[in-house]
Amino acid sequence: MPRPSCCPLAFASPPAALHLLRRRMASAPSRAFQLRLNPLTGDSEWLVVEETDGDGDGDGDGEAPRPPPLPRQLLAATSYLDMLNDAARNRAFRRAIDAAITDPSSRVLDIGAGTGLLSMMAARALAAAGGETRGSVSACESYLPMGKLMRRVLRDNGMENKVKVIHKRSDELKIGHDLYSPADILVTEILDSELLGEGLIPTLQHAHDMLLAKNPKTVPYQATTYGQLVECTFLWKLHDLHNNEANAEDGVWLTPGGMERMLSVKQQQHAMQCDALEDEIRLLSEPFKVFEFDFWKRPESHRETNIKIRTTRVGHVHAIVSWWVLQLDSAGSVFYSTAPRWARQSSTGNVPQYANDMKDWCDHWKQCIWFTQERGVPAMEDQILSLQAKHNQTSISYQLNFNDEACDRSFKGDHITLLPERIALYGDKDWRSALINVVGNALSMKSSPTCVVADDSLFLALLISSLSPTSKVIAMYPGLRDKGATYLQAVADANKFSMNQIQVIGKQASSLTADDLNHKKVNLLVGEPFYYGSEGMLPWQNLRFWNVRTLLDSMLSEDAFIMPCKGILQLCAMSLPDLWRSRCSLKDVEGFDHSVVNETLGACGELPRKQQGPCQPYYIWQCGYTKKLSKVYSLMNFNFSEPIHSCFGETKIEFSHDGTCHGFAVWIDWVLDDKKSVVLTTGPDYRYWKQGVQLFSKPVKVNPTRSVMHVQASFDPSTAELLFSSSFT
Repeated sequence: MPRPSCCPLAFASPPAALHLLRRRMASAPSRAFQLRLNPLTGDSEWLVVEETDGDGDGDGDGEAPRPPPLPRQLLAATSYLDMLNDAARNRAFRRAIDAAITDPSSRVLDIGAGTGLLSMMAARALAAAGGETRGSVSACESYLPMGKLMRRVLRDNGMENKVKVIHKRSDELKIGHDLYSPADILVTEILDSELLGEGLIPTLQHAHDMLLAKNPKTVPYQATTYGQLVECTFLWKLHDLHNNEANAEDGVWLTPGGMERMLSVKQQQHAMQCDALEDEIRLLSEPFKVFEFDFWKRPESHRETNIKIRTTRVGHVHAIVSWWVLQLDSAGSVFYSTAPRWARQSSTGNVPQYANDMKDWCDHWKQCIWFTQERGVPAMEDQILSLQAKHNQTSISYQLNFNDEACDRSFKGDHITLLPERIALYGDKDWRSALINVVGNALSMKSSPTCVVADDSLFLALLISSLSPTSKVIAMYPGLRDKGATYLQAVADANKFSMNQIQVIGKQASSLTADDLNHKKVNLLVGEPFYYGSEGMLPWQNLRFWNVRTLLDSMLSEDAFIMPCKGILQLCAMSLPDLWRSRCSLKDVEGFDHSVVNETLGACGELPRKQQGPCQPYYIWQCGYTKKLSKVYSLMNFNFSEPIHSCFGETKIEFSHDGTCHGFAVWIDWVLDDKKSVVLTTGPDYRYWKQGVQLFSKPVKVNPTRSVMHVQASFDPSTAELLFSSSFT
């Protein structure tokens, strides 16, 4: 599930572009403020969600009115829907809760209750034990939009009087006020792919200190993390920029000698669907146990352990793949695992087996990747490597040693961290070559040009400076700001060139003035486009470059070179059964009706009015089974020589393969030059970008000779939205 912004927390976090600020006022209803980012302008605005806004939960006579649906965009980008579609997860929690609640006087606390599924399971188990009037179930959910949705689910299942809903963080709860007495059973699922990132440890600590009775029962009972050493060229490219730059041999150095780690991936575990890499990964060890976390007792904030690992073959350790196993019941009969397929199917005795309860593909929990340094740690067969593992309250980290020497990857001083995919892109020889050729040709026709890097591109600022020593480079760096200036200065010092020709202004385009340009016209306006901090958004939200170009229109020279000069919205019909299954509409979930959540959570499949869920960003190569059913079609052009404007496009899709079409993938191809000879695609064949995925309300069987799909799209720059409609003939 998504990582929250602070801890201890008891809720799944809102979408990446939404940040929650919760305030409580003595004289006002409970209120949440959502900070929403406009991806085309970089500006933010606050949205207000009131606890009593039309949800009928306040005091009043008569039947409470049905509330209007919450904004779909607010919760559709979270992992709630995928999690509720995880049948193996739901079944495991139901079995463990039924086993734990046998005392009719049980007092159950559900922390991070979400839609209330686990709370309803607990209430049902309590009723089966004869405790409807003696026991109690309290559901703590601090994320107010989800708490409002939970009340609707409870009402539809006749559970509104059987579960007490509390819109607070768990560390705000007070015995005698929020809870009548300490709970003797804790039910919680505040786990991310790393296990700890949603605040599991501080939440459990506070619960054991302040909210739970002595020797409580807990569901889950225990969690164990595992790891495995692997070699994989793709994973190596995601973190070793310096050596990939050396292989490019193009003379542009983002990481010159002595600065190998000043531009790097963040030292953390990165969630990834490793099953998609199974054919590319060479296993260099058996799985090994790292940490155990007991939910039934107060956890420690910090621990470390030294693990001796025997290698199984010769290779380079590029990464540690990690996962976790939940033991949900105290008897040790109910398990759930996020292990990759090869570990679940392994005959080794190091991890529990799940042959009779294999889970389907899911997106809310993945495996995690921890990168080793540079080219990787060399390993011989049957060699003993020493791994030091540590955890704090929110994360697990590793340090791999060999020959009794520590492989320390830490960097002292200021540095910039980027997503692994961007590190790999910056080291990609073909991508670099395309930009070098186009920018070089443009500069060759300009004398002492004024060049503006419109986005946060580190590569373009250095490229222009190295190709044209007489140019004036203005790096806007709206996201990097001072970090970008510090980085460029360090690169200049390392390469012994002057920073006089580069100016970092750290502004958005709306704030740029003629004074910033020394009243000179812009001869080159370039971008990747890439905006720091906006990774993971939908492809067309990088049309922010078009908006910037529009704002700077009066500052451009008549013959200004703009790169990219055009964006082309591309489309391909796809079979995506695993992704569709994880996003399909909910009905019965372990005996509880969840149909009310479908529209709010952006579900697809059998919805009223054949409603489609919103388009969502995914790395398609990580979406389980996928198959292209058509060739690539162009749907819409964005011409950056013109000011930004509304656009409309339509196309007819003819299928090239039989199959079941679940939707289509959309992305932008960037045309770099006006001759249209250099195009950088961001489609599903390339792993460094996310694509947009529009799933249908219902899968469609298609045939090349009989099936045709019509797709229309409209782009509205005032809302930064691109809407699709489709039909079949």
